[in-house]
Amino acid sequence: MNWYEKLNEYFPIEEMKSKEHMELLLKEKGDVYHKDESPLHVMMYAEFETFIFIDYVWVSSKARGQGIGHKLIEKLKKRNKPIILEVEPVDYEDTDTAKRLHFYKREGFTHAQSIGYNRRSLATNEENKMEILYWSPNDESEEMIYEQMKKMYENIHTYKDEELYGKSYQPVDEVLVYDEDRDAEDILDTLSATKNM
Repeated sequence: MNWYEKLNEYFPIEEMKSKEHMELLLKEKGDVYHKDESPLHVMMYAEFETFIFIDYVWVSSKARGQGIGHKLIEKLKKRNKPIILEVEPVDYEDTDTAKRLHFYKREGFTHAQSIGYNRRSLATNEENKMEILYWSPNDESEEMIYEQMKKMYENIHTYKDEELYGKSYQPVDEVLVYDEDRDAEDILDTLSATKNM
């Protein structure tokens, strides 16, 4: 299996970019968009001047528990910039969602509770509600994380979308909302309650 098939098998269709999209990013935005790959892992990420965005991380089920994910995150932490990623809320039907959240909690990530993120999938045309997690070396505010997410969305997620998919993603202001009073539970806090289920 090539790197794209590995990701495609692991991530839900509504979260996947097309192979063409990712190859175009690697080719045309190669200064920002990167692939880190071995037979046991694939990590796609974008590194901007002031932050890093993890697009996808896949670790082979054969290698889980060997610390590969931890090493990948450590490597990025050494760059001393905030690291941002999107996660699905816990889905009790899919135990992987909780495992992923436990992993990021152990790695010191925080849930950006004031950021709302709701994107329509071009593949399924359904709303896809995600949450934002971040790790910050210098205590960046959630407002700053929000500004960085907007930049990432416009530079990476929607890059040449019309050309690639025949239609566009929604404008950034429809997708990302910053609201300090947003009524959102901390998904990393509620994890311990789900552990016993």
